[in-house]
Amino acid sequence: MSHSPGVAPGATLLRKTMIRAAMPFALLALLTACHDQASGSAGARAQIKVVGSSTVYPFTTIVAEQFLANNPDAKPPVIEATGTGGGMKLFCGGIGASHPDLANASRRMKKSEFDDCTKNGAGQILEVQVGIDGVAFAEAKNGPKMALTPADLYRALAATPGGKPNTARTWKEVNPSLPAVPIQVYGPPSTSGTRDALAELILARGCEETDLTAAALKDNDEEAFKARCQRVREDGAYVDAGENDNLIVQKLTANPNAIGVFGYSYLEENGGSVNGVPIAGVTPSSATIADGSYPGARPLYIYVKKAHLDAVPGLRLFIQQYAKLWGADGPLARRGLIAAPAPIQTRAAQIVKNETTLNGADLR
Repeated sequence: MSHSPGVAPGATLLRKTMIRAAMPFALLALLTACHDQASGSAGARAQIKVVGSSTVYPFTTIVAEQFLANNPDAKPPVIEATGTGGGMKLFCGGIGASHPDLANASRRMKKSEFDDCTKNGAGQILEVQVGIDGVAFAEAKNGPKMALTPADLYRALAATPGGKPNTARTWKEVNPSLPAVPIQVYGPPSTSGTRDALAELILARGCEETDLTAAALKDNDEEAFKARCQRVREDGAYVDAGENDNLIVQKLTANPNAIGVFGYSYLEENGGSVNGVPIAGVTPSSATIADGSYPGARPLYIYVKKAHLDAVPGLRLFIQQYAKLWGADGPLARRGLIAAPAPIQTRAAQIVKNETTLNGADLR
């Protein structure tokens, strides 16, 4: 029988016996960690943690209220409005108590974000569309009564319209039929899904309507297309107003010539102080967003870590509660969420019921 030099055979046998004795405890610890996948260096967590979109935030808080009403022993969920991009970064950091369970999103998860989640062990994700919203443009009640097109907004807000630095200072320079008032647009930061939707749904469309080379650029060089068509100017015409959409409403009241950008639900909530600005002749409303005629219509999502469903108390019940509230006559619709078409609602409910995970192959 061989043994380490300088170590007595009896000592070697004792060491092996100690290792065998320690193995059940090590396995027990491992099994415990696997069972409670929302525990980590920070320990187990008893309440649900949510990050992400400020647009989806008010809907998730309503779900939280209903969840607590139906589960009085549950701890109140912690919900933060970090913006979709900022929320995805936190959400995809990994699994465990120090990482969020759910991300609100006012756009679909990007392929790069899914790859980050997968790399960090959080690739088993439920993608649930909870409804529809619109990127709304608004002005004060005593504003200049603007009516804009995607082309107007592209020429006004893009950093390099037509490949040249943007020098337009008034709306009249953008379109002679518009008033000669300064271009000043209050909107969300670059980490916001609403900002992404502004770039992808409005600016990109305006770019393709005005730039004959844009379509070819989009097919052949996506990064160059984004730089020309979707990058927002940073010279003061567009003002990053943070994730607080209510603050944008206040700024419009103080500056009647300005325009604000936020989710439609905030426009509906503040209809007494601001008006929706028509885009391409279509005024933002529940009907025009639901039927897709409004150019800024977009889906809203929640993303949930499957690994946390068994580990975090109440998380499964929480997303089941969401599915009960997103109908056209439900409390989320009364708060401003536009219900998704029936087939999308059915599919989303099946994802929640069966805990079907996102494939990720068709993400962009």
